[in-house]
Amino acid sequence: MRAVTWQGPSKVTVETVPDPTVQEPTDVVISVTSTGLCGSDLHLYGPLAPFMEPGDVLGHEPMGVVEEVGAAVTHVRPGDRVVVPFNIACGRCWMCERGLQSQCETTQNTQHGTGASLLGYSVLYGQVPGGQAELLRVPRGDYGAIKVPEGPPDDRFLFLSDVLPTAWQAVEYAGLPDLSAGGSGESQTVLVIGAGPIGAMSARIAAHRGHRVIVADRLSDRLGRAADRGAETIDVSSVELGEEVRSRTAGRGADAVIDAVGMEAHGSPVPEMAQKLVTKLPDALARPFMQKAGVDRLAALMSAIDAVRRGGTLSISGVYGGAASPMPLMQLFDKQVQIRMGQANVRRWSDDILALLGRDEDVLGVESFATHHLPLEQAPQAYADFRDKSEGMVKVVFQP
Repeated sequence: MRAVTWQGPSKVTVETVPDPTVQEPTDVVISVTSTGLCGSDLHLYGPLAPFMEPGDVLGHEPMGVVEEVGAAVTHVRPGDRVVVPFNIACGRCWMCERGLQSQCETTQNTQHGTGASLLGYSVLYGQVPGGQAELLRVPRGDYGAIKVPEGPPDDRFLFLSDVLPTAWQAVEYAGLPDLSAGGSGESQTVLVIGAGPIGAMSARIAAHRGHRVIVADRLSDRLGRAADRGAETIDVSSVELGEEVRSRTAGRGADAVIDAVGMEAHGSPVPEMAQKLVTKLPDALARPFMQKAGVDRLAALMSAIDAVRRGGTLSISGVYGGAASPMPLMQLFDKQVQIRMGQANVRRWSDDILALLGRDEDVLGVESFATHHLPLEQAPQAYADFRDKSEGMVKVVFQP
């Protein structure tokens, strides 16, 4: 089969690799029909390159048609249409039973001190071959593979693999009640920093729940997409974010802030240089450095801390990887900020999201969410264009 493979920092290629097969009774093998390119894939392209090995198959946002199932799989069968969560969970352990599938104790990578294994995401998270490929083996498919209806286009369901549950959890962690169906609570002001895929979808979910949404970014095309969905916008290249948010909120700041940017934020030149230098070290040196002394680009996070009101909530969905990044603990404590963060627990939210996707109306605009649909063979250029934030490129979907 053909698959997108990591070959070095800032280098991916499409190669012919062996077809996957059923290896465990809980496995499912699918023929991939659509698979997304995620901002987290860019972390492997750069800052997390020391944890990759040439030939690793990338991608963690797949859906497709079941080709083969293991003996323990009963809820799907060949021919079924499924979406695959990016985290691999058993559904039965202590963590999974409490809705913390991203910390699954069955697939946890204890040797690296990390959580559940992830599709296509480095030696830190199991080095499991990913879904930017023609075929995919789904470990723990007896629990993970989510059966979806026939009929609607792939884009109606594809983002259930990552974008939707990550954004959904970001809104949940921000403490925003669902007012869309007469739910209790007050409408709040939420600031979303970053209008990439996760930020854009977080803004849509928060607005759907009945809240005032402000989206901050530096790219006009991304801000335009947010405005088209009814959000207020702030161009952070022209104003000081915290001051601007306070000017719009009676001097208090946002009730909740969602940081949808993460470790590669603009405006952090020294950590950016450090990240680039580490990728040039031999893996034997780079890996322990990142695990013990790595730093992140924290400009977005610092802005979030500044812009949230006293007693407000900070929800972090952007991925951070630094082990020694400084945090302004005095400011956080003084402002009594509540913080929640972490990888999305996909299966915790998937049933609720699937019910929303099942409506006749495309409530969250998922069918028009992707800006580019490309053949898998164009992945190398797409990675480079996505990294460089080429005009109009917000969400890429590959179709093998």
